[in-house]
Amino acid sequence: MTSGAVPGDVVSIQIRKSKKNYQEGFLKTIESKSADRIQPLCEHFDHCGGCSWQNLNYAKQIELKERGVLQQMRRIGGIEDVNHLPILGSNETFHYRNKMEYTFVSERYLTPEELSSPEIKKTPALGFHVPGRFDWVLHVNECHLQNTLHNDMRNFIYDEALSAGISFYHPRNQVGIMRNVVLRNNRKGQWMILMIIKERSEETDALCQKMVDRFPEIESFWIIVNNKVNDSFSDCPAQLFHGNENIIETFQRPDNQGSVDYIIGPKSFFQTNSNQAEKLYEIVYNWAGIKSTDTVYDLYTGAGTIALFVAKQAAKVVGVEYVPEAIEDAFKNAALNDVENCSFFAGDMKDVLTPAFIEENGKPDVLITDPPRAGMHSDVIDRILEAEPKRIVYVSCDPSTQARDIALMKHKYNVVQIQPVDMFPHTSHVENVALLELIEG
Repeated sequence: MTSGAVPGDVVSIQIRKSKKNYQEGFLKTIESKSADRIQPLCEHFDHCGGCSWQNLNYAKQIELKERGVLQQMRRIGGIEDVNHLPILGSNETFHYRNKMEYTFVSERYLTPEELSSPEIKKTPALGFHVPGRFDWVLHVNECHLQNTLHNDMRNFIYDEALSAGISFYHPRNQVGIMRNVVLRNNRKGQWMILMIIKERSEETDALCQKMVDRFPEIESFWIIVNNKVNDSFSDCPAQLFHGNENIIETFQRPDNQGSVDYIIGPKSFFQTNSNQAEKLYEIVYNWAGIKSTDTVYDLYTGAGTIALFVAKQAAKVVGVEYVPEAIEDAFKNAALNDVENCSFFAGDMKDVLTPAFIEENGKPDVLITDPPRAGMHSDVIDRILEAEPKRIVYVSCDPSTQARDIALMKHKYNVVQIQPVDMFPHTSHVENVALLELIEG
């Protein structure tokens, strides 16, 4: 195992660690380049680590992702010759994200090449953490993952903060004002900015006002004060500085069944690739085969995004989610869309999804599940097996744990088909959708 090489390269590797079934090493030289190797677009590719597959052509990327999903289904799920649809690649391989987060630091990370030049100094930075280091931040001049306007916004904030003499945070000494900035946008061209600072002042307010004056596209601007040691700000109060509290993203249902509006607040979870998420939800919509008399369960519902996308088909939709704030957003989204047949519940899935809960809310005819990377708890799988929904649509951001969970259900369910979906070009991550049907008798 090594980084920097692509399939088909002939390389020299210095072995660093030997394990029973594999070895780890670092790339020394490329003796012969793969036909699939390409020149990365990003100037920060060698040090950022965010788009580690950017040196591999996109057709090869999705081929490897599809192959990986099938291997996990066979090796972990024990499912041979599963009916699979071709991976759904992304039409946009750059500028596809709707959210980016950057970190301020008082002394930027210097690359090995820069360290050899004594005249290069550790100036303040606004960029990404170097993989594996909380205190090293690579200054970013240009990132190709979000709409190009976000580069103008980020660089403007950086320049104006420096010009105003506002200090950047030092993660080890825990001093400095500027900590993080989050840039979110919808497909209508509206933007939300979250400025995370250690303390608020007239100087920081003036900086935020300059941002608002410079970029009329900003629909919502929030200030979050984080005076904790770590960068997590989910538990820090957010103060609206300018504009509306939210921006709205709209997804179209298939078959001329109208659209769904989703509220995106300062701390809302929302799929970061809107175009691919809309296609992913279409797959769920079509595969679920929901009838007008069906009760549908949507487990790990988040802000009710899938629940509301399919609600028009169903008699009743029951959504369950661990994060209470997400459930609050789910209720807001239901009200925004005048949806009255959805109910939402917050709590640990294994504690909420009990026999009593199912008896009270009705047995599901169709169950949709979209768990985190860890997959479903064994108690949740047991409840699903007891409830015996006729169809299960399992959306996964980690096909290995999905395969593990399916293996625990295959004595009662057939895997009808799967389809990988590439939500994150130039990374190793891949989503997979699986349709399971109850074995009759």
